[in-house]
Amino acid sequence: MERRNDGGGGSGGKIKIGVCVMEKKVSCSPMEQILERLRAFGEFEIIIFGDKVILQDPIESWPLCDCLIAFYSSGYPLEKAEEYAALRRPFLVNELVPQYLLHDRSKVYQQLKLYGVPVPTYAVVRREYPNQELSYFVEDDDFIEIHGKRFCKPFVEKPIDGDDHNIMIYYPSSAGGGMKELFRKVGNRSSEFYPDVRKVRRYGSYIYEEFMPTGGTDVKVYTVGPGYAHAEARKSPVVDGVVMRNSDGKEVRYPVLLTPSEKQIARSVCQAFRQGVCGFDLLRCDLGEARSYVCDVNGWSFVKSSYKYYDDAACILRKMFLDEKAPHISSTIPTRLPWKISEPAQQSEAVRFHERGTVGISRPSEELRCVIAVIRHGDRTPKQKVKLKVTEEKLLKLMLKYNGGKAHAEAKLKSALQLQDLLDATRILVPRARCGRESDSDVEVEHAEKLRQVRAVLEEGGHFSGIYRKVQLKPSNWVRVPKDNREGEEDYLVEALMVLKYGGVLTHAGRKQAEELGRYFRNNMYPSEGPGLLRLHSTYRHDLKIYSSDEGRVQMSAAAFAKGLLDLEGELTPILVSLVSKDSSMLDGLQDGTGDINEAKVQLHDIITSSKVANCNKPVEFPWMVDGAGVPKNAAQLLTSLV
Repeated sequence: MERRNDGGGGSGGKIKIGVCVMEKKVSCSPMEQILERLRAFGEFEIIIFGDKVILQDPIESWPLCDCLIAFYSSGYPLEKAEEYAALRRPFLVNELVPQYLLHDRSKVYQQLKLYGVPVPTYAVVRREYPNQELSYFVEDDDFIEIHGKRFCKPFVEKPIDGDDHNIMIYYPSSAGGGMKELFRKVGNRSSEFYPDVRKVRRYGSYIYEEFMPTGGTDVKVYTVGPGYAHAEARKSPVVDGVVMRNSDGKEVRYPVLLTPSEKQIARSVCQAFRQGVCGFDLLRCDLGEARSYVCDVNGWSFVKSSYKYYDDAACILRKMFLDEKAPHISSTIPTRLPWKISEPAQQSEAVRFHERGTVGISRPSEELRCVIAVIRHGDRTPKQKVKLKVTEEKLLKLMLKYNGGKAHAEAKLKSALQLQDLLDATRILVPRARCGRESDSDVEVEHAEKLRQVRAVLEEGGHFSGIYRKVQLKPSNWVRVPKDNREGEEDYLVEALMVLKYGGVLTHAGRKQAEELGRYFRNNMYPSEGPGLLRLHSTYRHDLKIYSSDEGRVQMSAAAFAKGLLDLEGELTPILVSLVSKDSSMLDGLQDGTGDINEAKVQLHDIITSSKVANCNKPVEFPWMVDGAGVPKNAAQLLTSLV
């Protein structure tokens, strides 16, 4: 192919490309791959400045160049590079002044919001010295408040300093509590879980933001110019902290297609920070509707193991350089790429999408659309209940406080704050020993004893941790009274049924059952995938969803099942928060079946206590009570004794 090399000021008319970055960045594989491709075009002279020049030499003696690749990394003198750019005025792939923003996460978020890029809800806490008391910051067991804005756990704590990658996630007591620390990968670890840490850090300045449920995956987006974005999914470090690596030791990632709105986000990020090449983290969430949020911008960033991406990046950078410094030279992609002389140039799906606006995807005429599994919780300890009718105004007001003020609606108290409210009210209501008085009635004595039981259960352990205590307040009696100064009447609650449930804790055996069932399900439903089932989940973000009711034993069973299914490691709390969607309304549709349920209970009772069962000594091929757990042969006789 004939080229005109009469542009630029390098040897033979070549355009000089200055690479003013630290040597450790130049020597990394992605940078080497792209620079080699730029050299292969034959239109550019690549000049690598080197650490000695960057750190020690004055800018006046730095090499001259037409285009400059310069970006910050640890130890890099950004101010010096800025002075050089002002002196020589080369074309900048990444502008230098906006890179100062990347050192302050709060400024990154402000800039993203300015350009209409969605970010998680957040608030900033700044301290001038460690443990400084701040009037606008309040911390409780399961939430923090910053300038009156409440963040309930789980929430994320990030240092303001963009170079500090020690990020914490704090989990609610309803999921078991604790904290997970995220950090730069060390070997095969990227996070650690600390079950006993519940208080946030007090020795620095931090951003606090809502935890976004992403189904256990992160999406890394890499832009080259505002019109190109490449995205890859990886297992999120918040799940179990184990880094998945291939046989070459590189982190396993899978290419993903970006939605039109995500492509617009990539374009906006590139423009907001005026970085021709940059990377950022995208959180894909499903909160009623599929939405994406930017949670971090990394500055100059390259994909580590995608040769097609290297081809695209080199071609797009070439176009940038030629359009800026040699517009008379055609910047269209050549028919054959010089490093692939024997192969025609093939644009990536992302480039073709950008040019045509659509991508044709052929689909088979038939395909498996979904697999649904409904699973019962694992082995648990016995459940204990305390039931009592309450008429005390404090308790009735508490119910109205947590049911939205509706006289006919029940309230369910599970969080630490709700249970503490109930405990405070109960402590006031429990009668103390009274001397010199006649004994109360049996009903009053029984009621007082039940209140003492409620108080004792709520006080157990000294704090509200775990997910196995729950109180339901159900309205049972109300009267209609005239409205004040208005026509008509309104309901006035006078009595409610309090049900305190405690226990039903998933046992160690129960966790093992659920985890083994997850592995069994994976091996039998996807025998060829093995642990790679996570690939399906990473690539197709809506492929796997795990739901649970709000019962503690069910939540933990679901988390243990997910652990076995996806070959995860570590504690269940991070897995529960990251992968399991809790929906307390899942069982609410059973009201219409109450009659059928009660009828079934009557039939079961009749069967268990009937003479046919109790007196039946004949062996049967499939006895109804055999559940695989080793039922004794004399079960009928034992049942007779039980009845």
